[in-house]
Amino acid sequence: MKGNTAVAKILKMEGVEFISCFPFNAIIEAGAEEGIRPIKARTERVVVNIADGFTRASNGRRTGVCAVQLGPGIENAFPGIAQAFSDSVPILVLPGGYGRRRLVPPNFIAVQSYRDITKWADLINFADRVPELMRRAFTYLRTGRPGPVMLELPADVADEEFDINR
Repeated sequence: MKGNTAVAKILKMEGVEFISCFPFNAIIEAGAEEGIRPIKARTERVVVNIADGFTRASNGRRTGVCAVQLGPGIENAFPGIAQAFSDSVPILVLPGGYGRRRLVPPNFIAVQSYRDITKWADLINFADRVPELMRRAFTYLRTGRPGPVMLELPADVADEEFDINR
């Protein structure tokens, strides 16, 4: 199974019905194949606001999920995520990321910049770690003070095959 498919399957098991997204992320297609509806917006800030508003409308009982592209996409999402953090709104942010060999400056690595405005931010470094890190993300979303959680998915990890039975 590929890393992006594993993420989508776990989102489906967690009851996620839609992913707000803009413009491209490997999770969008994988989620659609699992029956998770993509809702595309015109800007990254709106994508985060959709996830934020969904969580607020359910009074925190359901978690909004958003996916944005690597680099400028996740950079443009910063104000919305900061707002969710200051208002204690739990949302799951799934940015795409540069391939593992390209995780060096000047490329933007979201995890480093978002640690101060999320409850937890991490990078999926191998596809076989998807179940573990997704479980941790949902644990952080459901426990303690509410707030956004970020899990960055590098492009090569999204396409990496792994044996789910191992």
